[in-house]
Amino acid sequence: MSWRKCAALTGLLCSVFLVPPSLEAAADPHKVVHWYFLTGETGFDPCLVSDLYSATVDEAIFERLLTYDYLARPAKLAPMVAESMPEVTDNGKTYTFHLRKGIYFTPDPAFKGVKRELTAQDFVYSYMRFFDPVNHSAYAFLLQGSLVGLDALAADAKRTGHFNYDAKPAGLEAIDRYTLRIRLNKTDYNFPYIAAHTTLGAVAREVIEAYPGDTMAHPVGTGPYVLKSWTPRSKIVLEANPDYRGFVWDFQPSDDPYDRELIRVMKGKEMPQVGRVEITIIEEAQSRWLSFQQKELDYINIPAAFVPDALDGAKLKAAFAAQGVRLERTNDLDMTYTAFDMKDPVIGGYAKEKIALRRAMAMAYDIDKEIEVIRRDQAVHLQMPVPAGVVGHDPNYRSLIRYDPDLANKLLDYFGYKRGSDGWRTLPDGKTFTVRLASEPDSVAREQDELWQRSLERIGVRMQEVVAPFSDNRQAAKACKLMMWGQGWIADYPDADNFVQNFYGPNIGQSNNGCYDSKAFDKFYEQSKALPDSPERNRLFLLMSRQMEVDGAISLGVSRLRNELIRPWVQGYKTHPILQALFLYLDVDPIVH
Repeated sequence: MSWRKCAALTGLLCSVFLVPPSLEAAADPHKVVHWYFLTGETGFDPCLVSDLYSATVDEAIFERLLTYDYLARPAKLAPMVAESMPEVTDNGKTYTFHLRKGIYFTPDPAFKGVKRELTAQDFVYSYMRFFDPVNHSAYAFLLQGSLVGLDALAADAKRTGHFNYDAKPAGLEAIDRYTLRIRLNKTDYNFPYIAAHTTLGAVAREVIEAYPGDTMAHPVGTGPYVLKSWTPRSKIVLEANPDYRGFVWDFQPSDDPYDRELIRVMKGKEMPQVGRVEITIIEEAQSRWLSFQQKELDYINIPAAFVPDALDGAKLKAAFAAQGVRLERTNDLDMTYTAFDMKDPVIGGYAKEKIALRRAMAMAYDIDKEIEVIRRDQAVHLQMPVPAGVVGHDPNYRSLIRYDPDLANKLLDYFGYKRGSDGWRTLPDGKTFTVRLASEPDSVAREQDELWQRSLERIGVRMQEVVAPFSDNRQAAKACKLMMWGQGWIADYPDADNFVQNFYGPNIGQSNNGCYDSKAFDKFYEQSKALPDSPERNRLFLLMSRQMEVDGAISLGVSRLRNELIRPWVQGYKTHPILQALFLYLDVDPIVH
């Protein structure tokens, strides 16, 4: 759902999705891509989704004002529904978008037989939905506090119980049918990245109002695909939208030598080519690996446990090379971390002894062992919550919290966590305690749970593992009800802001799953929002990182390496740091298949 500035807004590609209105999509119903998700989705209403997998489907169904160039590295914005990049005025506080004409929603009974064109007002309505308290949008943080007049509308809705969608706030203005003006409360040179976020795809008001309480099952957009069938947490089938206007595969190569091969095979093709996308939810790593070996999946990010089966170091083993399988190795723009519930009565709070407990637990956890044993060396140890490849990352930064169980024991001794006769520590008031680690029912999670168990045993802290589906854990975390929970964050846009916002106090209940609420951190964050990419802004990210360490807010983990295997009949595949629905850019060679 992730992974740059004012200067970056010049020279951006402005023609990726600009194609003649008469172009008809070339999707072949006999061309099928077999995709997979690691865990179950929640539904497909852009405003209501809170997980990567649902957002991936939405990326194929709904369209945003902006998107990303498929080949450009580092990631580069490009127009989508907008004709060109926005006009930026008022020192980065006003953005004006001119929409393309002749874009239509997929036919739906809600339109009563009328061919429904996408207009600027649809974006006004779609953005307003994030401020409606009824929706409890997990991604409301992208817009809340930013758009002039919208927070006041939200406050009125909380008081009256009704959100006024007919209001005309200054922050969202449809100047005419195809012109949208967005006014911000403060300068924010990151806003174009927000406009490209998957959750901000345009929906039609008629559709949302036609399916009250069931919009997650009725996605109606203007994008290349439509939802054909859906068996929750099992299988999702997409089919090419017959009414989609299409676009031409025409991208410029980056520095990657393989780009020229992609261009040779794909340049000039009318997209989408693939007529059907079948997505299967496969939670267990062994099952995913077996499915790929049996050619039931067209690609796979090799589960860490099976990397030795496929690779000799960084090279593909001969058995796979002989099948024509291609290896693509990339670094994800992501971070993993274990969040501590800062509101929990046992481990939460900002008293010195509570901070000491959290820091001791983080110091006891052996990240290097996780990388070596669980991730099979397919990850790098993060020093700050901003991974390499993201604006704001500092390769020279070093965390104060390092693996040191001896020092962790001394820290607990000093703050009164005494060991009893059974070897387990008590709280400073003498009461016994157990920390509860929320987890999911898959093999990787089990291995991490075991490592946490052994790590905490070294410092005399008793731990209980509590297993539940990922979706249940996510919901509980947003309500500040998980004492400890390991999680990951993949870049929604390639800027440090997208990572540190996970710890911003006002985002509790949305993306701040540890319920961290630090006035010092929040001040640094708010200052960073007003600055373009600069040394001054980067310094604030370092201060935020250090403040989190001082507070013991999280146990920071890793950034993962991606080893993807692609079957020879899949054409055009290239991992993107932000885009997830890559099947939009693919073709299938029926002869090779």
